Amino acid sequence: MRKIGTYFLEGLLFIAPIAVTFYILYFIFTFVDGLLQHYLDKWIDKSIPGLGILVIILLLTLIGFIGSTIIARPFKILFNNIMERAPIVKLIYSAISDLLSAFVSKEKKFNKPVLVKVNSISELEKIGFLTQEDLTQIGIKDKVSVYFPHSYNFSGEMFIVPTENIKLLDIPAAEAMKFVVSGGVSKAWE
Repeated sequence: MRKIGTYFLEGLLFIAPIAVTFYILYFIFTFVDGLLQHYLDKWIDKSIPGLGILVIILLLTLIGFIGSTIIARPFKILFNNIMERAPIVKLIYSAISDLLSAFVSKEKKFNKPVLVKVNSISELEKIGFLTQEDLTQIGIKDKVSVYFPHSYNFSGEMFIVPTENIKLLDIPAAEAMKFVVSGGVSKAWE
């Protein structure tokens, strides 16, 4: 009887990540595909699964192309100036813009994984990402800012850390992020 329970748990450990991953992908697919469904139904008499996602991908690619050309640059500057003048909107817009550009822009910010000594007595260390090496513009010397992502969550905290407590890691940033977000469970830098 105990072996049956063990086999059941092993089966659950094998199937659960696959099932949850496919469920999340299905949910995202149906949600994104349904965003334009009302408008697409007016143009086309039949429902074609995936057409909404295809249209959204094409629109975002077109917007990205237009946004990176000289034609759109003045509009982008004007839009950014408008967003910078609205007090609460400025805070939200700039924070989201900076966070997204840190992950997906050409100049990714989380590209320097570091090991930080958190407690010298117990030799406790934590993996993070060096985000600013010079903090003199805010009146802080001999310290750097390090972002620590949370495990099993897409959030984190930023700490100001003495430079001597930082050790650069010689691993790919994506592998370090995967290692931290998985709570140290995934095998990093294989």
